[in-house]
Amino acid sequence: MRTPYLRRADTGPDAPAQPADRTVALDPGVGRLGARGPSRARVAGVLGVSVSRSTVLRLVDALPEPEVAAPRVVGVDEYATRKGRHYGTVLIDIETRRPIDLLPDREASSLAAWLAARPGVAVICRDRAPFFAEGATTGAPQAVQVADRWHLWHNVSEAAERAVAQHRRCLRALVTAAPEPDPEPAPEEDSSGSPWPTGHRFADRTRARHADVHVLLEAGHSRRSVQRQLGMTWRTVKQLAEAKAPEELFTGQWQNRPSVLDDYKPYLDDRWNEGCTNAWKLWEEIVPLGYKGSYQRVRAYLYKKRTSPRPVVARPPSPRTVAGWILRRPETLPEPEQLLLKAVRTHCPEIDALTRHVRAFAVMLTERQGERLPDWLVAVRQDDLPSLHTLAAGIDRDRDAVIAGLTLPWSSGAVEGHVNRIKMIKRQMYGRAGFSLLRKGVLLAS
Repeated sequence: MRTPYLRRADTGPDAPAQPADRTVALDPGVGRLGARGPSRARVAGVLGVSVSRSTVLRLVDALPEPEVAAPRVVGVDEYATRKGRHYGTVLIDIETRRPIDLLPDREASSLAAWLAARPGVAVICRDRAPFFAEGATTGAPQAVQVADRWHLWHNVSEAAERAVAQHRRCLRALVTAAPEPDPEPAPEEDSSGSPWPTGHRFADRTRARHADVHVLLEAGHSRRSVQRQLGMTWRTVKQLAEAKAPEELFTGQWQNRPSVLDDYKPYLDDRWNEGCTNAWKLWEEIVPLGYKGSYQRVRAYLYKKRTSPRPVVARPPSPRTVAGWILRRPETLPEPEQLLLKAVRTHCPEIDALTRHVRAFAVMLTERQGERLPDWLVAVRQDDLPSLHTLAAGIDRDRDAVIAGLTLPWSSGAVEGHVNRIKMIKRQMYGRAGFSLLRKGVLLAS
């Protein structure tokens, strides 16, 4: 069904000749682009058609909705019309991967009413949001609810990181215990008490600027005068003037920054204790292990070990790093990370139990062994892992949907893709249309 042609702008006896077929029509075939009023209006101007962007949007809104067959497998998820404040619901036919409808809110009652009007729905793919679970149960009690596997694994990942963080003391086992050095005379301490050493570029520059500002202020100059003479901003002069000592400005923001060398420092510490102190040789040894940094970084780390009165050792890995080792397939872990994880598991029974439970869940998820979930929940509750207990309690409340998600081939992957596409369409129509036109644009652009 085609809408009436738009009138041409160039008409009359003095108008240039136009091809007979140079006309523009809006039909469902151009719905993919029709929602963008301003851009469509510009294209129409290039083609010699006089039409405003409001007219284009109005014509798109008047297009008939595409006919959709009764769905059997439905995916449901939320989308934001205003992030953090207002959300709607998008429904996708999982078998055809096309959007079926948009709802203006994410209330359980709205989803239940939509499902009740379509009794042929047999499978509902969703995340574990309670309002979707309630709406699906009320509106389609005959349907099998399937919890999305990606969301399940994401929940397990968050629980694993929290569990490792609760036992972060065990991670110190990865730091090689260096012998105490022989007592040496204490080095002369910096009278300023600054965390930044003398000779540090940032520290020296800050001390010099602080001294310049205070010399001028003590000579009777105003802050505006100091600003002009030193070429500083008013904010910089204010900070330097209000600081009684330059050390008050040293926030330590550059200290303890993550380094590409951090994961390889335990190896360097071991080789150092074995007697290998050649920076070039050690750099050549860690490059095959995956080190992407420069030789100079390795040399600087070893220089600190040579000159420091106390042994310089690596910092323990972060809980997120260790959780990443646990969540990855064991066969894909590089050998150094396998050894580090083994050391942590040896020193911490809780992290050892966490690793076993996470990997057992991964096998259930990848091999579709949902029937093993009850036994997994029982095993989790037998260990002192509060984060996994919380996860198990949430899964137990939605057990049937989780078992279906770990057993059936259906998932919400197609829904997530359409949620991202809705963001694009929404931004193209920003400020020009409401929910009705957004819904029409989504349905026609599929």
